[in-house]
Amino acid sequence: MSDDQKGLLITLPAKPENVAVVRHAVAGLAECMGMEEPGVGDLKTIVTEACMNVVVHAYDGEPGPLQVEAVEEDAGISVVVRDFGGGIRPRPDAPDAGRPSLRIGLTLIAALSGSFSISGGLGKGTEIAMRMPLSPGGRDEPPADAREEAEGVSGDGAEVTIGAPDMVAPVLGRVVGALAARRRITVDRISDVTLLTDALAARAPIAFGDGEVFLHVADGDGGIDLRLGPLPPGAGKDLLDGLALPEVGGTLESLADELRIEGGSGGEYLLVRFADLAAGPASSG
Repeated sequence: MSDDQKGLLITLPAKPENVAVVRHAVAGLAECMGMEEPGVGDLKTIVTEACMNVVVHAYDGEPGPLQVEAVEEDAGISVVVRDFGGGIRPRPDAPDAGRPSLRIGLTLIAALSGSFSISGGLGKGTEIAMRMPLSPGGRDEPPADAREEAEGVSGDGAEVTIGAPDMVAPVLGRVVGALAARRRITVDRISDVTLLTDALAARAPIAFGDGEVFLHVADGDGGIDLRLGPLPPGAGKDLLDGLALPEVGGTLESLADELRIEGGSGGEYLLVRFADLAAGPASSG
């Protein structure tokens, strides 16, 4: 992903529950790029199928990383779904016994995408490359191979590289909303989460300046933890100050169970925690 491209790079464990995170993040990118609604629906379908192929076939039940790269390219969006396992090779004459058929998912991807290719092999991992035009149109040439070396993923954390600060809004809200919806929290609490993430995302283009934004999402026991940055020195305080509600003498900070700024590599980072509390955030008593 080049500096002048809008895009995402997502790395997270290959688990069924994480596929929704990828689907919503890529859909947010596509909507920001102006893709029409029918195309967004098809894009979500093919991304889901490609990711589920990794979940089901890549690691034989063992933990392993799922990597998804989505970038703006030639009036369309190109998506590459990678695994680094033993490799999946579709064999029409030998469906997997007892597991969902790989052929069905790849056939659906090929039917809905503007272009489609699969590469890799036994012991090499697999890369599924897809491209969708922003507007309805014909099929085009498949994207070039862009394999990268695997990077380790610890715990249940997801690493999302956001290509530009103005992409934070559509991506952050969708990713956190997808995670919050599957937590043990009330609908009102999900609304609190959405309100705060929307407020943070709205200020992101000002707070982060130029360059890539890195989002780490830990969806673990007890809640959701976010780490967003890097922010230029002093920008963290300005970001938190922007959450103040002077007309009511309060702040949107109170919607999170924890919200603070800490130092890190390359600048400051915003840390936010939403706990699984049915009664609402801890600060509300």
